[in-house]
Amino acid sequence: MPTIRMEHASKIFKGRGHKFETLRDVNLTVEQGEFVFVIGSRGAGSTTLLNMICGDLPPDDGAVYLNQFNLDKLTRRQQKKLPYIFGKVPQESQLVRSATVYDNMCSTMKKMEKLRTRLVDEPRMRKALGLVGLSGCEYRYPLQMSISQCKRVELAKAIFNSPPILLLDKITDRMDDDSIWDIFMLLNELNQRGTTIIMSTHAKQFVNFMRRRVVTLVDGRIVGDVEKGKFGDIV
Repeated sequence: MPTIRMEHASKIFKGRGHKFETLRDVNLTVEQGEFVFVIGSRGAGSTTLLNMICGDLPPDDGAVYLNQFNLDKLTRRQQKKLPYIFGKVPQESQLVRSATVYDNMCSTMKKMEKLRTRLVDEPRMRKALGLVGLSGCEYRYPLQMSISQCKRVELAKAIFNSPPILLLDKITDRMDDDSIWDIFMLLNELNQRGTTIIMSTHAKQFVNFMRRRVVTLVDGRIVGDVEKGKFGDIV
């Protein structure tokens, strides 16, 4: 089962003659089946951390491993498998708002594959949408939906292939409390079935209720890593 390991991982962005180190010498191991909250103020580095974990962003120093494989040194064939290992909800929506939910969920498919997708994968799509509370929304448009509903569509896309690892970047931002509660209950169920969940969030009261592992970032450094922690715990 996949184990994630970051070893002295750092990321530096350059702009306007300056260098910005968004992650600094991060060491982190996440075993399969864990539920980890990544918390920190805006700019602390949580989005960079999640992007590095799934291989979307290579470290400038150090390394990120999936089991024994260095994600920065995968073959093309190995890289093609990553979308089936990592399900991801980005901080900024990637839905095409003028396309239907169905077309958004099939956005990676070629037109020639649409018929096969409809016949074989549509039941899985309906199941994923049902799990997030959006049954019957396949042919609605994101333009017709609330921000909370669009976030749920993103989550349905992430769980469509039943990946062993979910990476969720502030999925609960701008959601009402009832919607956040529903999302947390679904994530808890998926985690109990063995899915690894790594989630950055500002939903303090729900983090405190769940009492799972809490990793705290400050200025790109891990300053706290607490089992069954609460928001803000560093020891």
